[in-house]
Amino acid sequence: MRTLMTMSLLLAAVLGGCAAAPVSDAAPPAPEKFKVRVLSTLPHDPAAFTQGLEFSGETLYEGTGLVGKSSMRAGPPGAAPSVRQDLPDLFGEGITVLGPTAWQITWQDGVAIERDAKTLAELRRVNYTGEGWGLCHRDGQLVMSDGSSKLTFRDPVTFAPTGGVDVGRDQLNELECVGGSVYANVWQTDRILRIDAATGRVTGEIDASGLLTPEERSSADVLNGIAAVPGTDEFLITGKLWPRMFRVKFVATT
Repeated sequence: MRTLMTMSLLLAAVLGGCAAAPVSDAAPPAPEKFKVRVLSTLPHDPAAFTQGLEFSGETLYEGTGLVGKSSMRAGPPGAAPSVRQDLPDLFGEGITVLGPTAWQITWQDGVAIERDAKTLAELRRVNYTGEGWGLCHRDGQLVMSDGSSKLTFRDPVTFAPTGGVDVGRDQLNELECVGGSVYANVWQTDRILRIDAATGRVTGEIDASGLLTPEERSSADVLNGIAAVPGTDEFLITGKLWPRMFRVKFVATT
């Protein structure tokens, strides 16, 4: 009898312990919704097939694409570039600036170009596998998109892959790293995603539609180009063959 009572007590304790630690099946919170509030507009080269946009200090860097028209340029935002280097033999894509050097990737050529950040002179070329779309940097690593749902992390010196996350949304294009988040233009849409860089979870969706007039839209291509304005919560956004850039804030919708 004592043995049966002891076993019953042990079983109750085990079951009670299991009940005390329920497993949560709660879904992650839905992404926050944002719209853009335009603060000001700046001129943009309407012949620039924008593939990358990034501030380093007060200098705005821009990478452009298309074979025979690709370039990397830098200068004051809204003004003619102070320095420019053309890339006539390749299809340029995303860019990022890390102190004294900058990286520019290419679409289907499998080549990343390291440049001097001041002169934009080419320093070396590094090969990689797959397509190149967007590029930014955070916490000592590069973050790269290839048009799929994956963000690949790369060593900023060797350009070798070191890991990555799957976002679950494809067509990720031009990238901008801000703190623990990566902002990604979604190709062929007017949407920008805010992504948790550590997990790949989409934490925000920005509707950037309606920036161009119908007349401007008729000769422009897709939204592509997002640069965080240093020291603020503002961004500069533009697109391929857009005649203007827009300084904006992302405002939560109700």
